[in-house]
Amino acid sequence: MSNSQSDLSLSVAARKRRLSIFAKAGEEALAPLFERFAVAHPIEDYTILRVPEVGTSMVRGRTGGSGAAFNLGEMSVTRISVRLPSGAVGHGYVQGRSKDAARMAALLDAMAEDGFADGVDDLVTTPLEGAAQTARAARAAKAAATKVEFFTMVRGEG
Repeated sequence: MSNSQSDLSLSVAARKRRLSIFAKAGEEALAPLFERFAVAHPIEDYTILRVPEVGTSMVRGRTGGSGAAFNLGEMSVTRISVRLPSGAVGHGYVQGRSKDAARMAALLDAMAEDGFADGVDDLVTTPLEGAAQTARAARAAKAAATKVEFFTMVRGEG
């Protein structure tokens, strides 16, 4: 694999990771970090390519985490696409019905594509990822506190 292909693969992986984190973050977590980024890197103008749309997406699960796939149900998803004056295009897909969260995610994606990826990662992506890991650890600790272990005693005959 050449260096340009390797760089492209890393860029695609970084964008995929970034968009995944934005999609899972709620508006209440994303908004203050977006504002902090916008102060450091003002976003003065942009064009909406795809207006915010709310729809549904089928969520699939697996029995036991690795078994046969099944349709779990539907969830709301909001999407939007924007273009910066430089031509960089950003897409925002978020869980739920928040058009503002989708817009912020799309603008951050566009800014990352426009050469501000380090700023987006430092000011937004990394703190969101840290908060998500903390929340996962808290849920795991809460679940572990309810764990019950059963054991069987063998009775002797006679």
